[in-house]
Amino acid sequence: MQDANLWWLLAGAAIGLELLTGTFYLLMLVPGLIVASVVALMGMGQALQLTSAAVVGGLCVTLWRMHLKRRQRSNEAPAQSNPNVNLDIGEIVHIHQWKADGTAQVHYRGAQWTVIHRPGVIPGPGPHRVAELVGNRLLVDKS
Repeated sequence: MQDANLWWLLAGAAIGLELLTGTFYLLMLVPGLIVASVVALMGMGQALQLTSAAVVGGLCVTLWRMHLKRRQRSNEAPAQSNPNVNLDIGEIVHIHQWKADGTAQVHYRGAQWTVIHRPGVIPGPGPHRVAELVGNRLLVDKS
């Protein structure tokens, strides 16, 4: 069997194995196997075939991993407004009265907290949802 055919069979096997396991990384190795097949068709030795498969496949895996990390970082909310980081986000506090400076005091989680509202919003009494933490203050929206 020619080396090029072997590389194509390995590429097909990797695709089949990927379909069974559900890992996307096996698909990233397939371009390396295809490049090795092309190198074999050009009459190069097995060492160059293996090297090209490893380099191209490894490069594809590395680029895919970098892409995933970049996409994951861009989808995350900042820590002060991310409910996965700060468990106070989304909680309800009841505000009885706002002060003239735009703040209020609430009893929340066993302590007194200073509450602020978003700029441009007219504050009113009643239930409010914690939107984010700004320093040691709770930024709230009317709920």
